[in-house]
Amino acid sequence: MLNSILIVDDERGIRETLRGVLEDEGFSVETASTGEECLEIARKFNFACILLDIWLGEGIDGLTTLAKLREDGVDAAVVMISGHGNIETAVKSTKLGAFDFIEKPLSLDRTVVTVKNAIRQRQLEITNAQLQSELAEQYVMVGDSVVMRALRKQISIVAPTDGRVLISGESGTGKELVARAIHAQSKRRSSAFVEINSAAIPEELVESELFGHAKGAFSGATRSKKGKFEIADGATLFLDEIGDMSPRVQAKMLRVLEEQRFEPVGSNTPVSVDVRVISATNKPLDGLIENGNFRSDLFYRLNVIPFQIPPLRERAEDVPQLVEHFNQKFSHEYGKQPKQFADEAIEALQNYDWFGNVRELKNTIERIVIMTPKVKIGADDLPEMESSTERSAVSFRFPTFKEATDAYQREFILHKLAEFDGSVAKAAEDMGVDRSHLYRRMRNLGIAAK
Repeated sequence: MLNSILIVDDERGIRETLRGVLEDEGFSVETASTGEECLEIARKFNFACILLDIWLGEGIDGLTTLAKLREDGVDAAVVMISGHGNIETAVKSTKLGAFDFIEKPLSLDRTVVTVKNAIRQRQLEITNAQLQSELAEQYVMVGDSVVMRALRKQISIVAPTDGRVLISGESGTGKELVARAIHAQSKRRSSAFVEINSAAIPEELVESELFGHAKGAFSGATRSKKGKFEIADGATLFLDEIGDMSPRVQAKMLRVLEEQRFEPVGSNTPVSVDVRVISATNKPLDGLIENGNFRSDLFYRLNVIPFQIPPLRERAEDVPQLVEHFNQKFSHEYGKQPKQFADEAIEALQNYDWFGNVRELKNTIERIVIMTPKVKIGADDLPEMESSTERSAVSFRFPTFKEATDAYQREFILHKLAEFDGSVAKAAEDMGVDRSHLYRRMRNLGIAAK
């Protein structure tokens, strides 16, 4: 309970005085006179805070009681009380997990403030632990294939260092997931994970987003703004889709990586930072280098430790685990009974090529959970999918060239949309067509935009 207090002191007068003061503050109070009694009560009831005297008249002392409370998993905030306090005792109390140490004769006002602060701090710690647990669950890496085990091993080796990492892989393979796993196991894990997607930001704004800008640096810059590099000082910066970065920004990026220093747009004042950079790309950078679209010197700066994420079709043995993971996740989110996938359904999912990779599989399972009323899912209940053999023969199933072309284009567009999580803008850019043209073609083919 958030307002429950346990007072442990061998002096009855102190117990009753503290009880009266804390009850007047709205707390529910229990008392104990020995360490053994404290342990017995704490095992039966939950307390927000325990006021624990170090020198107890009989039985075990307060420090021993504190140690046993922690062994029992009691997570109440503990404030130690002593009439014979010294630095050594205070240090021992802190090492055993005490929140604070107050001396007798007690200042009742200070005791009340200390109790409130202890409860507030403990609640913050519990909330933070819950958030960290939820975050870890959100970014869990699912799969026990050989390549996934090797990937986890590589992450565990690289994460504690500050080496720059370049993650390569098709869209939807989980590059951000790997970047977050590296950050979570690094010495910077208590700091922020700052991300920026070069492909999602207009070219004229990328430099400002990365390095910030001074007031009046350009039209609309009514105030100074920190960039991602400065925000990520002491933390991790994830540069997604690095292959889409303009030559001008590439040049400035190279200087920042070399010097760990930069000047915001419109400013002559340098800013020094300590940033670990993890970057990712779904494009082969060696090809961009050959075409003159990516700097080789920047590539070597970023590619200190390369990670290659395999496409889902190369680790089909992980599909059953992924299906069940997404099945449980979306069933819980939408308040539905988890589906039961028949063996033939799992086999069909394993045989599919998944050009949108894990992201496409995730979207497919979410659609099944939402749209399919049946609990038991057979192969016939899966959304329409084709094997690679069927796909290669698609043009021979139609009597006219136009019908075959429409069928192929429809499938191609659907896969591109799945690859980019439904984003028409990103799909159009990747396909090399205008967004308006893609929208028109989608309408003609009966494809609804998200």
